[in-house]
Order: sequence, then structure tokens, then C-alpha cells
Amino acid sequence: MSKLYLVPTPIGNLEDMTFRAIRTLKEVDFILAEDTRTSGKLLKHFEIETQMHSHHMHNEHKSVKGIVQRIQNGETCALISDAGTPAISDPGFLLTRACVENKIEVDCLPGATAFVPALVNSGLPNEKFVFEGFLPVKKGRQTRLLFLANEHRTMIFYESPHKLLKTLTNFAEYFGEDRPISVSRELTKLYEETIRGTVAELIQHFTNKPPKGEFVVVVGGKK
Repeated sequence: MSKLYLVPTPIGNLEDMTFRAIRTLKEVDFILAEDTRTSGKLLKHFEIETQMHSHHMHNEHKSVKGIVQRIQNGETCALISDAGTPAISDPGFLLTRACVENKIEVDCLPGATAFVPALVNSGLPNEKFVFEGFLPVKKGRQTRLLFLANEHRTMIFYESPHKLLKTLTNFAEYFGEDRPISVSRELTKLYEETIRGTVAELIQHFTNKPPKGEFVVVVGGKK
């Protein structure tokens, strides 16, 4: 039956790929990948020979209609991102919404998502939390930080290494230097580490040790 599968891929360690994900990628008619070069290595590792097409933030607006048409014509499609679960700070929402609107079945497989292990191992309250993803780079950044300054739930952010110190400095300004925070980098990879402390302490840490890798930042809510 025609269907869209959202298939999580490992965020670093290839052993986190599930048996079901491998089987699904082998059985569908075609795969949509954020970066075919990156995903090509993954497919080759698991001996998946399914036809693959590029589907990323720069072309998804134009390609959604054609993909929906293919699925309506009886094909099955799997969407993957470079790492983690599609649509979580990655392409996927537009296609999923279009399929739902066209009464196409959507099946999201469980799997790797970077913010879950970062939240759980942070030591911060996790019964209620908000996922913010990447903060706006310029427009809307100050407005968002002002709004979040009064957030009582634990907050989760994604950040790149060259913007991490700027973001931590923003947190000190808007949330306070003594706000508890946990920063995880390179999750599931060889150099995985989590640094915990106050915002001020982590600014000092990453000033002395320049950030490298991909980061998940978990910030305690306002007390």
C-alpha cells in the first residue's frame, strides 16, 4: 500500500540503526535524502540499493507535489535526514503535512533523536520540557530570548560550534549567569561528552576549550 515512511538514522554511531529501519529502506520504492552523499555512505554500509533522490530545505517546496503524486500512484517512499529523525530541525514537515492533507498514510519509525539523550543525561528536570531547536540567527532572536526568560520548563536547543559561545553569552544576559545548564556534544560518537554547571561556568569552559562538534544545550527553567 502506498505510504510515506519517516525513518530515523543514527546521529553518530551506526549501531543505533534499527532492524526495522534497514528493512523499510530496502523495501520502499524510493528514498528521499537530505544529502545523498552523506546518506549514500549509510545505505552502502547496510547494503541498501533502493533508488535515492535529494530532498532538502532548498528544494522541498518545489518537489513535494511530485512526491505526493508518486505515492498516490501506488509507490512507497521513505524520508531520511543526514542524522536523527526527519522533521526535527530537518526537512520533513512540508512533505508530511502534504501527505496528511491528501489522506496518504504516514508511518514514523522510532529511532535516534539527539535531544532525548541530551535531556535525559543532563540531570535537569525532564518531566516537562520545551524543544526550541536552533534559535533565530538575527531577526527574532532577542524577542525569543525575552519570551523564554520566563519559561519554567527545561529548555532544549541545538547549536553549532561557531555560535555556541554567542548563545551561551545570550543565556547569561537573558536567563542569568547562575542558571543551570548542560551541554552535550558529539552524542554517540567517539568524543562524546557532557559538561554541566552554570551558564557562567560553561562560558569559561568553552572560552578555554574552543567548541568542536555538534551541540545540544539543555537549560534549566526559571525557578
